[in-house]
Amino acid sequence: MAIAFPNIDPIALQLGPVQIHWYALAYLAGFLLGWQVAKYICRLDKDAYRPNSYDVDDFMTWAILSILLGGRIGYVLFYNLPHYMEDPLSALKLWQGGMSFHGALIGVVIACFSYAWIKKVSLLRLADLFAVSAPIGFFLGRIANFVNGELYGRPTDQPWGVIFPQGGDVPRHPSQLYEALLEGLVMFILLFLMSRSERFRNIPGTIAATFLMFYGAARFLIEYVREPDAQLGLFFGSVSMGQILCLPMISGGLILLFIARVVRRRELYDHTA
Repeated sequence: MAIAFPNIDPIALQLGPVQIHWYALAYLAGFLLGWQVAKYICRLDKDAYRPNSYDVDDFMTWAILSILLGGRIGYVLFYNLPHYMEDPLSALKLWQGGMSFHGALIGVVIACFSYAWIKKVSLLRLADLFAVSAPIGFFLGRIANFVNGELYGRPTDQPWGVIFPQGGDVPRHPSQLYEALLEGLVMFILLFLMSRSERFRNIPGTIAATFLMFYGAARFLIEYVREPDAQLGLFFGSVSMGQILCLPMISGGLILLFIARVVRRRELYDHTA
């Protein structure tokens, strides 16, 4: 038994020669909704700390550019470097697809460090704000991947397997939906609840650390049912590039959690001294 892939046109709107894809709209909606969630969290704190809602507005341009540039550069370096070495100009053809989450993450980390240093705001609080907002984009982006019939899973005999047009005539795991649920919806609910807890708000960096560890672990597990990239295959016969890139994420989350607690203890000591 299997589920036939739904007949969904990846083009949401066509205006003459201009085609607007669901994937592009997912990116746009992710940016807009994430922006508003970050501002909402700031307003609940009555803008008592920086970054405040005005800093969120200011940082959005940095965030968008860092995600797009980091995602593309990461894909070129991590997933298809030999191809782009032979044809470097094709790296500029963004409309042909190819984005890396881990590359986008590196871009955002660099942007956060730069913005916090230039604007003199708390790096850890800035990281927490956008950690809460990011899963919205993951959820919408993975749904768009499903609509495009790309990044599908490995063959399965489960009754919810889907026959993807580009995946042959065998049922496959709808791994995009697994990621949308776990890395998107579940992680957003967890991090948003943490952002409303005084316990976690009082230790800046804890939410961002949880984001790194949760996403890294969830993505690592889902990679076992996700079809590996054809040009890379599996390393050591069992590990995908996505899993390899998740290991430093999880390690980085543990290190950030330790740093957050050390910084908090130092702040409490300085306050009472």
